[in-house]
Amino acid sequence: MMSDEHLLLKDAAGGDASALEALMSRYGSRVYRLAHGITRNSADAEEIVQDVFLQMVRKGGAFEGRAALGSWIYRVTTNVALNKRRGKRREVETSLEECLPAWEADGHRSGPRAFLVADWSGRPDAELLSGEARRILEEAIDRLPEHYRAVLILKDVEELTNEDVAASIGDSVSAVKTRLHRARMALRELLTRRLGPQT
Repeated sequence: MMSDEHLLLKDAAGGDASALEALMSRYGSRVYRLAHGITRNSADAEEIVQDVFLQMVRKGGAFEGRAALGSWIYRVTTNVALNKRRGKRREVETSLEECLPAWEADGHRSGPRAFLVADWSGRPDAELLSGEARRILEEAIDRLPEHYRAVLILKDVEELTNEDVAASIGDSVSAVKTRLHRARMALRELLTRRLGPQT
């Protein structure tokens, strides 16, 4: 038996405008949020939303329903967004290695001592995400390589399970866990460099 969403998709693929409108109402904001999270560009995100729903109309009839419709939509969105990023690489994006902490030969962290003792546990979200700090957070996310940023957005913003993230990006759960850990580590390091104690 087909789910309500599967029926909506089938109807939308068959040309039913009200079914497409219902799907857009249900998933439009999530598609936009994910697309913007990956591309970091509002105009690109809006274009991606259109592309994703156009693909749903064109390919929706072939959707077999083995996975949840939401997972399929996330996967289509991720692929479209990453493809758009490939065509518009930005200078601000760096390799992940440049964002991670550096280590000395003896195993100690290199850099200012303040970085070693930076404690983020006492920073309330309101303080961290206000004004200047929020801008710095956005810039740090912008600097992450796109595949790491995609995993971070899917897991920490969209709150998908590791399994759903893996399905969305077409990778294994273990690869998702590794990439997520490294993305979080890089993000923390970038924030420590900008917001941590400067002594």
